[in-house]
Formats: sequence, structure tokens, C-alpha cells
Amino acid sequence: MDSPIQAVRRYPSKPADVYLFATCLVDQFAPDAGLDAVRLLEREGIRVHFPQAQTCCGQPAYTSGYPDEARAVAVAQMKLFPEPWPVIVPSGSCGAMMRHHYPKLFADDPAHLPVAEELAERVFELTEFLVHVVNFQRADRGDPYTVALHTSCHARREMNAHLTGHALLAGLDQVTVVRQVREEECCGFGGTFSLKHPSISEAMVTEKVESLRATGAERVLSADCGCLFNILGRAEYLDKVAACSKPSLPGEHIASFLWRRTGGGEQ
Repeated sequence: MDSPIQAVRRYPSKPADVYLFATCLVDQFAPDAGLDAVRLLEREGIRVHFPQAQTCCGQPAYTSGYPDEARAVAVAQMKLFPEPWPVIVPSGSCGAMMRHHYPKLFADDPAHLPVAEELAERVFELTEFLVHVVNFQRADRGDPYTVALHTSCHARREMNAHLTGHALLAGLDQVTVVRQVREEECCGFGGTFSLKHPSISEAMVTEKVESLRATGAERVLSADCGCLFNILGRAEYLDKVAACSKPSLPGEHIASFLWRRTGGGEQ
């Protein structure tokens, strides 16, 4: 029987080639996560192509009420993926922007709408692609370990990344996944929301840090670097205030965790 995700879209067979849209946050602040995503895909026999001219997906302008500026950014990105290969995005929120909102951006533009619609059908969030296209199954080569998974609001709502993220972690025999209270709630980042409403954002991320700490997890994982940076940054600040000698809430992108737990470069 198909899973809830599989009922939403049809998945292709594993391709020989894919594009990687790294996202601006990964490219600028977490390159190791992007490289580990590439390594995971290449180890599965997939050639990964990285268009060097890629920048932002346009989501900040779009969600801030600047559709013209968002369209300009989107047009520049759409030109970078001419081959009919899947476009893999290590971020559910950016993936959702390209898959669900590019067609909306160009709904009244007959010149760009077909391109946006065709590209949208090829966009896959990384964990979604690993589960439903790659059929990722690698032996866990680490010691017993406890983690908590945070999935962004966009990733949950529009890409079902919470299901595929948990599915990947469930395949690691020595990894125990503990659930935080109100896992589905926002961490307070929300892109420009955290800039426009800093006090509300601070309260939300503080509550998120507390709920993650309460799980007793040794590490928090996420497939979205924006959320991850927000959570880890707040935890680091609270650790500093409390004069902690070591981080109370280490964390990393799920791509890096999967790469390391499944033996790195070992075949």
C-alpha cells in the first residue's frame, strides 16, 4: 500500500544524473551539509551537477510581499536546470518554494509558466528523494545514539519531510529517535518573520530549545538549515548565559548525520 506521501505524487526510477540546488544558507554557511548531500547521492551511483550561478530560491521576497522581485530571482534560477533531471534540494522550505510556488508566481505569465510547471515536477526535497527514489538502505555503522528531529513548518506542510526524515532515521539500527513536545510547532525563524517580530521569534525558539533539551537527545537533526541555525544559535546563547562548559544541544543537518552513520566513503 502506498504511503501518504506516495499518494501525493508519482516518483521516477533512480536517475543517472541530478542537479543539486544547495540553497543560499547551505552554500554560504553550511557547505559541509551540501557536500555530504552530494556524497550520499554519488555513493548511490548518481552523478550530481551543481550549477555555479545558483543563488536564492526567491522565498524571502515572495513571503515578504514582493512578487516582482521574487519572479526575477526565480527566472534566474529556472534557467540553470535545462536537462530533464531531478533537482534535489536539501531544504524543505526552499524545495516547497520551487515546487509549489513557482507556478503560482507565473500564473499570469504564459512565457514562463510552462517552464515553472515543468521544473516544479522535477523538484525533490533531499530526504523525500532518498526515501522514494533512491530507496536508501545503508547499514548503521555507529554506536548507540539518541537524536531528536526538527522539521520546518514549510517542510512538514508542503513537502511531508517529517515523514521521510523519520523514515530515514528509522532505518538506522543503533539510533533512537526521541520526540519533542509539540514537534510540529515552528521554531520561530520563519525567514523574515524573525526580523520583523524578534520578540515573538525569541520566545518561540526558546521554547523549542527547551523542548528539545527535555528529550535528552544527544543531538538535534534537521533537513532545514534556517531552522537549525536558529535553534542551535539560541541554545548556544543560553549555554553562554548559564556558563555551560559544553554545548547542551549539538546539532547538524540530517545529510551529514546520515553520511557519517552509514560509513562515510566506505562502500
